[in-house]
Amino acid sequence: MSNFNLTAWALSHRAFTGMLMVLLVLGGVMGYFRIGQGEDPEFTFRVMVVKTLYPGATAAEVEDQVTDRLEKKLQELPSLDYLRSYSKPGESILFVNAREDIPAGKIADLWYEVRKKVGDIGHQLPPGVIGPFFNDEFGDTYSVIYALSGEGYGYAELKDMAESARQRFLRVPDVEKVELIGTQEEKIFVEFSDKKLAELGFSAAQIGEALRNQNAMAGAGRVEERRHSANRRHRPGAPGL
Repeated sequence: MSNFNLTAWALSHRAFTGMLMVLLVLGGVMGYFRIGQGEDPEFTFRVMVVKTLYPGATAAEVEDQVTDRLEKKLQELPSLDYLRSYSKPGESILFVNAREDIPAGKIADLWYEVRKKVGDIGHQLPPGVIGPFFNDEFGDTYSVIYALSGEGYGYAELKDMAESARQRFLRVPDVEKVELIGTQEEKIFVEFSDKKLAELGFSAAQIGEALRNQNAMAGAGRVEERRHSANRRHRPGAPGL
């Protein structure tokens, strides 16, 4: 039995061979232009951070009154892989890890369930607790970082310019997120002389209370509108109006 000769077969079936080569070339060209291109591969971060502040509490109090309660509630999640927590004075941090077999499209639903579960036991947390705060975007990476500086401009003016630039960047196609880093919050420092306060008979607490009352927002009231319909009764035989 003679061996199969591929070259002889291709020459004897030129029409079929030519059509097959054309199809392979067209498929390669189409695949080349449809292949995904990106500097960083797309991946879904499967960790959420739940941070809670409890000012003035010790690490043991934070563990017992905040962290343990949140952990027991979050353990009810069916898509949970495991929890990792840290408790330190005045602060509780929980890392919620999703299972690897959960589809990427379902991760957002899981984070919604985490917020819902924590919200359900919010009334069980001790008074004075600040939060909890949720962060499921700390896995983001920055592709381009721009530094903004200006001689003679204050922090507030630089922040306004940076905010204006941010709005422009967001209009650029394929830009997903723009964040400002290092912005300075505006503060007013009130300095006074202790000696002068003592002469006037005021204390620092009274000055602070006066400033808080000055900045307090007062309700402007509300307007209620009531409409009354007048029903007229007519005597039998009396002409109507």
